[in-house]
Parts: sequence; C-alpha cells; structure tokens
Amino acid sequence: MAVLETITSPADLKRLPAELLDTLAEDIRAFLVAEVSRSGGHLGPNLGVVELTMAIHRVFDSPHDTVVFDTGHQTYVHKLLTGRQDFAALRTRGGISGYPSRAESEHDVVENSHASTALSWAEGIATGYRLRGEERHAVAVIGDGALTGGMAWEALNNIAADKDLPLVIVVNDNERSYAPTIGGLADHLAMLRTNRQYEQVLDWGKDRLNRTPVVGRAVYQAFHSMKKGAKDFWAPQGMFEDLGIKYLGPVDGHDEPAVEQALRRARAFGGPVLVHVITQKGRGYEHAVGDVADQFHAVGKINPETGLPLEIAGRSWTDEFSDEMVALGAERPDVVAITAAMMMPVGLQPFADAYPERIFDVGIAEQHAATMSAGLAYAGMHPVVAIYATFLNRAFDQLLMDCAMHRAGVTFVLDRSGVTGPDGASHHGMWDMSLVALVPGLRLAAPRDGSQVRRALREAVGVDDGPTVIRFPKGSVAAPLEAIATVDGLDVLAGDLSVDPEVLIVSVGSMAGTATTVAEKLAAEDHPTLVVDPRWVLPVPDAVVELARRAGRVAVIEDNNVAGGVGAEVARALDEAGVAVPVHRFGLPKEFIHHASRAQVLESVGLTPDPIVERLRSHL
Repeated sequence: MAVLETITSPADLKRLPAELLDTLAEDIRAFLVAEVSRSGGHLGPNLGVVELTMAIHRVFDSPHDTVVFDTGHQTYVHKLLTGRQDFAALRTRGGISGYPSRAESEHDVVENSHASTALSWAEGIATGYRLRGEERHAVAVIGDGALTGGMAWEALNNIAADKDLPLVIVVNDNERSYAPTIGGLADHLAMLRTNRQYEQVLDWGKDRLNRTPVVGRAVYQAFHSMKKGAKDFWAPQGMFEDLGIKYLGPVDGHDEPAVEQALRRARAFGGPVLVHVITQKGRGYEHAVGDVADQFHAVGKINPETGLPLEIAGRSWTDEFSDEMVALGAERPDVVAITAAMMMPVGLQPFADAYPERIFDVGIAEQHAATMSAGLAYAGMHPVVAIYATFLNRAFDQLLMDCAMHRAGVTFVLDRSGVTGPDGASHHGMWDMSLVALVPGLRLAAPRDGSQVRRALREAVGVDDGPTVIRFPKGSVAAPLEAIATVDGLDVLAGDLSVDPEVLIVSVGSMAGTATTVAEKLAAEDHPTLVVDPRWVLPVPDAVVELARRAGRVAVIEDNNVAGGVGAEVARALDEAGVAVPVHRFGLPKEFIHHASRAQVLESVGLTPDPIVERLRSHL
C-alpha cells in the first residue's frame, strides 16, 4: 500500500514516522505525474513544493491555523494531504478545482488565483485571530514571482509595523513564476541563495572557540560583535530585517526536516517571520526541470514517459497576435511590448527574441505596466501591453486615469478573454468589456478570427490619441469567416441588406459562428435576419444605430458579462438616438462561473444557438 493512501488528513501526516517521509514524497510525485499527465494542469510548480507542503502541515494545524497560497496553482500537494486524492476529473466539470476551493474543503481559504494577494489576506486573518483572543497562526506561502507585485509590498510594509502578529511568510523561491523571475527583488533573492560563505565564516569562528577555550570571554564577545556584520556582508537579508520582519533561511526546500525545523522556529518566534525556502520547479520529473521547466508550468494531456503532448493543438489566437507583432516590430521601430510575467503565454517571446531592447517584462505588476506604457507613449513610443483579460481588472485605475485621461496611444491586447474553461472563476476573461465600456475615448476591437486579429492589431497601433483594446479567447483560432458585404465599416456575415431585418444580430468577436447559426435557423422560419460584425465594437458605431432603425429588434451576442459590455452599450446608444427598438442581450450571467470546458460553460448559460433562437422566437 502506498504511503500516500494512508494520508487522509494533516493529522495522519503528523503521525507518520519520519523515516517514511521520503517515501511519501516519492509517492506524491509519482501520483502527480500520472494524474496530471491524464488531465492537464499545473505540474511543474506542484512537483517543486512537495516537501515544503508536507512540512507546513506537520508544523501547523490546518484548518485551526490558516494556510494561504499565492498563487493557488501550487496547491495540488495541499489537496492530497487534506483528503482529496481523486484527481480523475481535475479541472473538469464535477471534479476538483485546479485552485483552492472553499466548496471542496475547510482547509481552503483564498480561491482567487490572482497573484500577490496572500500577504494581505494573511495579515487580515492573523489580525482577526488576535483581536478575538484566539491562539492561531496564519501562514502565507508566496512564490518568489508573486513578490514582484506591488500589493505584496504594500502588505509587507504594514506587516512589519505589527511586531506581535502571529504570521509566518514562506517565500517559495524557485527563481520563476511562470517564467524566470526578473527585477531587483529577484537579484536580491539570488544573492541570498548563492552567497552562503558567511556560514563558513561563522562555523570556523565557533570551531576555534570550542577548541581553544583559553581565548576566553574577550574573544567570545569580539566574535559575536562581528557576527552580524559578517552575516550582512555575505548575505544581505537586511532588506527584510530592516523592514522589521525576522528572516530565516535560505533553507533547502527539499530537505523536509530542515524546512520543518525552520518553520517550528518561525512559529515560536512570536511575531512576523519570513522563511526563505529554495525549491526546484519540476523536481523529480526529468522532463520538467532545467531549461524546459517553464514548458511544464501548466500542461495539457501529456505522455508521462516522454513529457510530450498527446494532443497537438492547431494554430491559436495567440499565434496570430505573436506573428503580427514580430512583423510590426520590423516595420515600426516605435512599437514596444510590455507584459506582466507572461512573456511566453501571451506570445511575446518571438518579439523579445527579435527585438530584445524593445520588450519589458515588469513581473506580476499590471498596474505598473499600464502606467509605464502611458509614459512610453508620452516619450514617442507605441506600447502594446499583452496580458490575460482577467488581469486587466487589476489595472483599471491606471487604464482610466493614466492612459485614457492623458489620451495615451497605448494598445492593450487581452488574451484568454471570455470563457477560459478549466481554470475557473478567477480566470474567465468575462469582465473586460464591461470595464472598458466605462472609459472615455477608449476603442475596443473583438476579432472574430485570426486574420481579424492581425488586422485589428495593425489598426490599433495606428491610434495615437487614446487607448485601444483588442481581445480574443483561449485555444485554437476559429476558421476564417469572410464577410459577404460591408456597410459603413461593418462586416455583414449573414442576411440580405435589401430587406429590412426582423432581427439585427450584432456579433461580438468569437461569437460570430454562433450568431450566423442563429441567423440561419431564424431565416429558415421566415424571420429575415441580418448579422453584422462591427469589429471595433466600442464605442458603438453609428452604422449599428442606423441599421437598428430598419430592424424589428436587435440581439447582441457576446462572451462577456451581460451586466455592461457591448449589449448594454448598444441599448444605451439606441436610447440616446431615439431608436425605440427592443435590444436582447445574450452574454455570460452576472455570477462567478466554475471550471468546466468552454463548450460546457456556454451550454450551461444558454449561450449556444438553440437557446438563443428559442428566446428570440418567443418575441417574433
């Protein structure tokens, strides 16, 4: 019987004899490789935190003590040790989440997988426990990449001011978030990792004192007076201790007893402590370490023996953007690119390879990225900020006040818009169009296929009097859908312009296929239907308003929150123009949507052709 099978709770782990801990670690890694290779998921990060997570649960008493992970993609081991060993449906509908989930376990607290938030959560939790008179700890496990986020430093500034806070900060330092961690903090942690000579100095001094006691008290005192200076010279951990946070480490994160010892010291300290733990991403799986480690951060279904993908995806939306960026870079020396620790996922690596002086990875700092881009625009460049759609939420103030109010020519490219599927509520890119609809002077394009991604990008970098946004979904790019006609800048995808339509469908981005299918079904029932794709959907083009004057009703189909977004803006535009035509809005409901495939999510919320036709039919 595998040792892992005997662990159903942290209590079982605490009772496990120390001599079996290495075997448990081997069991966990074998389990992760076998299961994640079948389902896909975050493999590399979890292989790296096996011993660390074991030590945390042996030292602290979850859920009495609260453990917060930043980010949540490194919690697979935590799930295994808290009784969740059925990974057969990982990240699929009905199965366990790829992130912490309160619905799954009392051991899970923070579900939001957006980075750099754990320290704020943990400070609030620890403060609350103390105010209630409860002897409980909060433990924040934060990846070194998440420390590049400004919110983490806001929290550290406040944590340092509370000398009695029962809080342990574990920095999981594997030199990378999604990709290698960059910036001054990364350099500082690297110095802590590599400069261990001070330990040799101190060990030599202690040995001399033990072997030559005649040196006496004077030398003993002299040695200790130099101790701090030597330590600070060789390993300047003073950045944390000068803030007022006790620093322990670096500790080998794969030496479970050593990690336990450090955590026990931290728990007993009586105030905030930072434990610096060195881990290796992909540990124990030869295909996931070294130069290829970042390729195994998140994987699809793979062959566990070779590490190669079992499903070869077609050309992606991201590929279209990536190729066009390289082409634009050759033509436009003023085009620069910015991303927030997502160089490879958003397709900017080829641009970085071709134009290394014109690429800026700012770490997990979307706010800084947006405002830096405004500065670049002021200085005569045209920045392209490429991030996931869900992360635009974090930079809204900077988009509004720094980019839009200053009429900065900045292009935001939002990958993974709409329904992203397995990553769940925090990763769906379903808020972006509702947010940007509030921004004066902003223009938003929603390409329906790969050629339109390229076209929209070229048009966007030509705008220098305000921000532009381009958004597209995750996955393989849609087949090209050619317009059958154009009218005042709108692409007509289906219908007869010579006939006043009973239904005018405004198709938004990747929903074009759904929109044309709806039109075919309605036309087959003798309801003349016209489908238009404005391409640049915000602000609402005047041509949409004019076509609506001829229509019996308007339907807007978008993979964005139905509260706000294009549908709401079309209704507002018609109202302001005095066009009294009903507007039916089809989008994602105003709720947090759990993990499932994109198709399953769209079907569950009625954003597929048949439910749309049925709803429209009832009004015709």
